[in-house]
Amino acid sequence: LLLFGQDLHSPLAAPKAPPSPRQEFPADWSIKTRVLFMSSQPFTWAEHLKAQEEAQGFAQHCRATETTLPERVQEPRLCAELRPAFQQSLVYWLHPSLPWLPLFPRLGADRSMAGKACPWAQDEALQQALMSDWSVSFTSLYNLLRARLCPYFYVCAAQFSVLFRAAGLAGSAVPTAAIAPTTRGLRQAMSAEGIEFSLPLLEGSRSRRQTSSEESLETQTADGVGGGGSVEDAGEPAPSDDDDDGSFSWLEEMGVQDKVKKPDTISIQLRKEKHEVQVDHRPESLVLVRGSNTFTLLNFLISCRSLVAAAGPQAGLPPTLLSPVAFRGGTMQTLKARTVSGRARVPGGFEDVFSLEVLGPVLPHALHALTLVLAPAQRGSFRALLSPHEPSAAFNTRPAPPQEDVPQDLPACGLHPRTLDQLSQCPTLGKSSLRCLEMKDYTYTWKA
Repeated sequence: LLLFGQDLHSPLAAPKAPPSPRQEFPADWSIKTRVLFMSSQPFTWAEHLKAQEEAQGFAQHCRATETTLPERVQEPRLCAELRPAFQQSLVYWLHPSLPWLPLFPRLGADRSMAGKACPWAQDEALQQALMSDWSVSFTSLYNLLRARLCPYFYVCAAQFSVLFRAAGLAGSAVPTAAIAPTTRGLRQAMSAEGIEFSLPLLEGSRSRRQTSSEESLETQTADGVGGGGSVEDAGEPAPSDDDDDGSFSWLEEMGVQDKVKKPDTISIQLRKEKHEVQVDHRPESLVLVRGSNTFTLLNFLISCRSLVAAAGPQAGLPPTLLSPVAFRGGTMQTLKARTVSGRARVPGGFEDVFSLEVLGPVLPHALHALTLVLAPAQRGSFRALLSPHEPSAAFNTRPAPPQEDVPQDLPACGLHPRTLDQLSQCPTLGKSSLRCLEMKDYTYTWKA
């Protein structure tokens, strides 16, 4: 009851709605650690699934069976399709699988992993065996992705995470890989391997600053203030890529090279590096890799030393692979779901409130699949409070400008057609993620 009161009266519970309710909510590529669904209708239909219903849900998932539910379900417990579809929506695939060790999240998880048994920590042969097995699973997932049999998957390491998406998803006509957060050292190592990438959030910020500066300059010129002023007076200009020792040759031409102290090469390099390092570990450090460069990235990651922690509770442990579909070496897992009922204080008294809590990792397809099941079961009315894994929110950055001819032939990738259609759209959340989602009369409003 206390948890209910806290969630119902928190600022997240009041969604900031778009201009009008929509039939669909935007795709959210962040991974959720917890989703709390609340409704005035009970969730008793989601409790104590029978062995046959659970088995049917697993079979539907493995066979990528599209389940069609009635638009409205008057008596959810008597609906033969509802409970297996709910079980189907909870399935995901994981590698490696260590039942005693929490494998998500990995970023910032040293405290939760401390004290756990790690027999590989001091055994180099065991570490190599784990890494070899992981490389096979990683390559299997990438091959499925290139064949458009896997829509997307995540690589969750101790220092960063990677989201691989198949061609046709997120508005991109080619496969993409997003890495966040990154450091200058990682970006330099990728460049040294010949991997072409972009920093979309950082480049977008620079573009906006440049546009703003140009508009300011035009305004000053129009007002007759252009003589001695400069737009750079408002702040420190970004370092130019052309800065080098020859930049000060004009001093020699004036004959004052010995009277003016020039910054040395090291100072110039440090100034450049300052701006590069400022974005490290921040959402703006998100790196985007496109097309054939994703294959080069695959090989880079397999041999990347920083992929596996060298010290601490995660030392020697390969990254976590998360996928919506089966792959070589993957282990089937299910999200944890539990129902709670209680009464919440409202103006004028109390009201019955029912909740369904789902604990992550809740992948993007799973969130949408759950809403497809809950909409008819809860008579088109429910509210969801979402807890995203913050570092993964940057994956909502648009991977490419809007394109007209984006292939949509991903029917065999194991997702419901409506879920696939949602994930095919260009991301619109930027570096934010959904915090609250509400359905009323079968239409959505949300808050990011």
